[in-house]
Amino acid sequence: MSVAEYSTLSCPGRIWISALILLLILFTLGNGRAEAQQFGAKKSSSHVTISAPEPLQDLLKNHFQPPIAPILDETARATFMRRAQREISELLATEGYFTPAINLHLDPSNKTPVLQVIPGPRTLVTEVSIEFKGDLATEEPGRRARTEKLKAAWSLGVGQPFRSPAWEEAKAILLSSVAAEDYAAAEIEESKAEVDSASSTARLSVILNSGPAFRFGDLMIKGLNRYDPSLITGLVPFKTGGPYRRDQLLSFQTKLQNLPQFSSVAVNIEPDAATHQAAPVEVVLSEAQAQRVSAGGGYSSNTGARGELSYTNNNFLDRALRLNGGLRIEQKRQTLSTTIDSVPDQAGQWFSLGAGVERTFIQELETIREKAGVSRNQLSGKAETRLALNWQREDRHPTGGVQQVNQTFVLDGQLRYRSVDDPLFPRDGSVTELRIGGGSRQLLSDQDFIRTYVRHQFWYPVGDRHVLFMRGELGYTFAPSRFGIPQEYLFRAGGIQSVRGYAFQRLGVREGQAIVGGRAMATGTIEYNHWFTREWGAAVFTDIGDAADTLRRLDLNVGYGGGIRWRSPVGPLALDLARAHNDGKLRLHFSIAVAF
Repeated sequence: MSVAEYSTLSCPGRIWISALILLLILFTLGNGRAEAQQFGAKKSSSHVTISAPEPLQDLLKNHFQPPIAPILDETARATFMRRAQREISELLATEGYFTPAINLHLDPSNKTPVLQVIPGPRTLVTEVSIEFKGDLATEEPGRRARTEKLKAAWSLGVGQPFRSPAWEEAKAILLSSVAAEDYAAAEIEESKAEVDSASSTARLSVILNSGPAFRFGDLMIKGLNRYDPSLITGLVPFKTGGPYRRDQLLSFQTKLQNLPQFSSVAVNIEPDAATHQAAPVEVVLSEAQAQRVSAGGGYSSNTGARGELSYTNNNFLDRALRLNGGLRIEQKRQTLSTTIDSVPDQAGQWFSLGAGVERTFIQELETIREKAGVSRNQLSGKAETRLALNWQREDRHPTGGVQQVNQTFVLDGQLRYRSVDDPLFPRDGSVTELRIGGGSRQLLSDQDFIRTYVRHQFWYPVGDRHVLFMRGELGYTFAPSRFGIPQEYLFRAGGIQSVRGYAFQRLGVREGQAIVGGRAMATGTIEYNHWFTREWGAAVFTDIGDAADTLRRLDLNVGYGGGIRWRSPVGPLALDLARAHNDGKLRLHFSIAVAF
């Protein structure tokens, strides 16, 4: 692109191109610096060049250290060659090369010593013998089918290169597969790999003794002082006398570890053949502190500075109920709330009862809200569902607008599906949320309405240092009018996690001097992140969206810019500078929280 062409671009176009050029320069300089450092290290670390086939170069580079000092005489040469013969032969043997040729000679072009490694033929597996002993070897159709399945799943088969890591991995998988069901005391009784270096072949044999079939016995709980044993027994996924399943033990342990009443939990059985008919299940746990008071502070460009005080009681009314109460004071929002949660049951369901009072003053709209509700929650794998009944009374004061007191009683359903590689710092995966709820004038509501909402976030890794992030959300409230509906069931947009470049909840319906919620909303984000180190990165992004009273009145606003990313010990931090396309204003978006 010429200078003349660049000058004719609009301001947004110049900002985007400048940002991309800056990222490209930083990326190139970072890679160039890393390559220069690597080259310098290679040049100064050795006086011998290693020549080997491409597949083995990384192995030798990572695990064999050439001499740092020059080889000045025959004694140094002989000492180095003895070490090279021994270490390289051992390394190549792990990859199936048992007859290597290793020679040291001078490169005629520059007289540099060259260590030539010729690995020789690779050893291949020609025979595999897997024998079972113990109860699993019983001539019974079910056991016979299982042993055949285990043999078919053996990973180091005939015709494959014999590698020590693959040999050990195959045995470990076989043992784990047998011990996962019924046979807790299974062990490999004998294993042998007979290598014929002359013919470059290997014959493998494994004898696995399953031992007797185990069944679950009674629970033996250790470390439980404050709570009733029913807190533990209610989450047991197996029955006494049932066949041993390792995944059921792990599931039981995970459920107990997720309870706030315990700081650590270990669940296991003793693989003693003498107790195989009723093996006791031992639960060793450490109880967490029952009550806790904490304080914290932070700042967000959405709601300003904040301070908060919270109280948690994990044994409320001595029934293992969890009580949470909190006071949060922000510049634009103040909240006092409390919730009581029951203990999750076997299916991952629990109930919550909550109440709270909140005051907000955002975009010249003051709201005072009292609410109470009860919900049934469930966490099953990657999906979390919530079905709630909520009552709410809201007193709204828009500057220069109509003051109203709205009341509603809502049946609200929510589904969230999370599938990401890391819940705190995702690089790959997605999060989807669906929500629908509504109220009726026939039942404690001032307006008939149905609120719908959907949000999808998507992370896609590009190489090792880049991540593409996309987000989209849509919302619509079906109702004759927005009047009579509390703001929580309407929509505003703008700010962090919405449309950057615009103030928090700046996009909506103008009423007097205030911005209030509308019945329609649509926003989206596309963001590209580059990580210079594991902790620090940079991003460029474009946001788009609006909120209005009808779909036809949506006027999608665009914001774009760049920012800094930091994987802090408490979570991701973003500092963004964004420009609103409509008015050209630059805004800084930032959020950080500290607990103490």
